Amino acid sequence: MAKEAAALTGSLRSPRSLRWRHLLLILAVIGPGIITANVDNDAGGITTYSLAGARYGTGLLWTLIPITLALIVVQEMSARMGAVTGKGLADLIRENYGVKLTFYLMLTLLLANYGNTVSEFAGIAASLELFGVSKFVSVPIAAVAIWVLIVRGTYRIVERIFLVACVLYFVYPISAFLTHPPWGHVLKATIVPETVQFNAGYVGMLIGLVGTTIAPWMQFYLQSSVVEKGIRKDRYWISRWDVVVGCIVTDVIAFFIIVACAYTLHSRGIAINDAADAARSLEPLAGRYASALFAVGLLNASLFSAAILPLATVYYVCEAFGWEAGVDKKYGEAKAFYGIYTAMIALGAAVVLLPGFPLIQTMFISQVANGVALPFVLVFMLLLVNRRKLMGESVNGPFFNAVAWTTTVVMIGLTLLLLATSFGLKIGRS
Repeated sequence: MAKEAAALTGSLRSPRSLRWRHLLLILAVIGPGIITANVDNDAGGITTYSLAGARYGTGLLWTLIPITLALIVVQEMSARMGAVTGKGLADLIRENYGVKLTFYLMLTLLLANYGNTVSEFAGIAASLELFGVSKFVSVPIAAVAIWVLIVRGTYRIVERIFLVACVLYFVYPISAFLTHPPWGHVLKATIVPETVQFNAGYVGMLIGLVGTTIAPWMQFYLQSSVVEKGIRKDRYWISRWDVVVGCIVTDVIAFFIIVACAYTLHSRGIAINDAADAARSLEPLAGRYASALFAVGLLNASLFSAAILPLATVYYVCEAFGWEAGVDKKYGEAKAFYGIYTAMIALGAAVVLLPGFPLIQTMFISQVANGVALPFVLVFMLLLVNRRKLMGESVNGPFFNAVAWTTTVVMIGLTLLLLATSFGLKIGRS
C-alpha cells in the first residue's frame, strides 16, 4: 500500500501532471481581462474604427500601438487592486474618500452608461435590419434574452458565454482579408505615421480613438470581476496575462476594422455615418460575405456590450453604497443589484423603439459624462494603487509609476480636448 501511495504521489508530481495542473489553473482564472477589454469594442467603438478607416484610410493605424500600451497599464492596475485587496474599485473609493464624493462620481457614470446602453440596443437594431429583421422584433427579444442570461444564470455560465462572444470578434479579420489590402503598406503605416494633421477633423478622430479604448466603467467592472471570481494575489500572475492578452486582442480587432474600411470605403471616397453603413457599403466592394461578416460582428458586439455595460454599472453602484452584488447572488439576496440591472435593460431597449428619439444627442451626453469622469477615476486608481497600507508589496514600482502617471496626464489632456471639441461641435450645430 505504501509503495502504491508513493507511486501515485510521484505521478501527480510528474512534469506532465504539473503541466495539466497549470493549464487547469490558467483556465480557471482567465476571463475578466479578456471580456472587459473586448466589450470596449462595442457599437460605438466599431463605429469609431469604421469612421477612422473610411475617412483617413490607414492614416491613424499608428495610434493603436501607444493606445494599446495605455490600456494595458490602466487595466493591469485595476486587476491587481482587485486581487490584492479583495474589494471593488467603487468600494475602495467610498472607504478612502467618503460617500458624498462617491455618490457624484457614481451618478455621472450611471448616466453615461445608460446612454451607452441605449446605443448598444441601437446597434442590435441596425445590424439585424441589414438582414431584414425589424427593430420591433429584434430589440425586445434581445432585451429579454440578455435579462434571462444575467438574472437566471450563474457567474460561470455567464463568463463562458461571454468568452465565446469574444471569439466571434474574429469575423473582422476575415472581413479585412477579403478586401485584399497591400499588407506591406499596412504594416508600415502601423509603425510609422503616414501624415499627422492638425485640423479639427483629424484631431477629433484621434481623440475619439483614445476615448473609445479606455472608459471609466471598464476599470470598475474588471476589478469587480476579479473579486467575484475569487482571484487572489498568489494567482494574480495568470490574471495579469489575462489582462495583457485581452488588451492586445481588442486592439488587433480595431486594427482589422480600420484596414477593412480603409481599402474599400476610403479608397473609393464613400462616406459613412456609422458601422451599419460600413457593413452595407462593403457588399459591392468586397463581396457579400465581407458585408455579412461585418454585420454579424456588429450584432455580436452590441449584444455582448448590452449585457456587460449595465452589469458593470450595477456592480460599481452597489459596491459604492454597500449593497449586495453579484451574478451568483439570488434575487432576494441582491434586490438592488438586479433591480437596477433590469431597469437599465428595459429602459435602454424601450428608448430605441420610440419614434424620433434623439439618439445622437443621447450618445453625445454619455460621451461628455465619460469624459468628465475618466480623469477622476484614473487619479483615484493611481492614488489607491500606491497606498502601501492598502497594497503592501504590490504598490507600483518607480518605472511603472512613471508610465502610469504619464498615461494619466495624457488621458486627462485628451479628455479635456475631447470635451472642448465636443462642446464646440455641439454649439456649431445648434
